[in-house]
Amino acid sequence: MPRSPNAQPTVKVTISTSPALLKDLNMVVATGYFGNTRSEAAERLLAEAIRNLLREGTLVRKQPTEL
Repeated sequence: MPRSPNAQPTVKVTISTSPALLKDLNMVVATGYFGNTRSEAAERLLAEAIRNLLREGTLVRKQPTEL
């Protein structure tokens, strides 16, 4: 069954990583908890990490006029 379109606009991001991290990411994907592909899992893990940084105050979201 095809996925429904994203409600939010998206952009493509390309990363380079080590073979060890790729192996770990593949293990995450195998659990199915963060998506069924490496792209889905990486996006969800990154989004969760950023939310945590915002919540703890390590990262502060700038107002649109500050960007």
